Amino acid sequence: MSDDAERVWDLMEKFPVCTLTSWNGSQLRSRPMAAFVRRRNDAIFFLADARYYTDQAIRAHPGVSLTFADPGNEQIVSIAGTAQMSADPSVIRELWATAARLHWDTPNDPNIRMLRITPLHAEFCEGPARIVRSVSMTHGSGRVGDSGANAAH
Repeated sequence: MSDDAERVWDLMEKFPVCTLTSWNGSQLRSRPMAAFVRRRNDAIFFLADARYYTDQAIRAHPGVSLTFADPGNEQIVSIAGTAQMSADPSVIRELWATAARLHWDTPNDPNIRMLRITPLHAEFCEGPARIVRSVSMTHGSGRVGDSGANAAH
């Protein structure tokens, strides 16, 4: 992995929340979401509500954009990636965190889905120079389809 790709992962791991933008076939939708960045899985995970992110819409339009930002430290990361959705209860329980309790009472809520975002491309800038660097995030790891319980560690 390139130094720039490593820096993208470093920056994403610093931010607990990002903006997730998806396309449902008729409009863009952006929401702030609690991010679970898992470098070793080449993925960013989210818990999402099936009433807003449907399996059908994600399958039809898997392209998403993520924006992580810390304006105070002049750091911004933008990710283009693909999304996969799962209702696997073991993965949902592994991702269950304080932020999820704001939306659902229990990890057994039937509306909870896990979104796995595989980053394909990133752009980032940091510091006062605001030089934007473009980075390919793919490296053929073969782990893209793995959304099992161990993927969230």
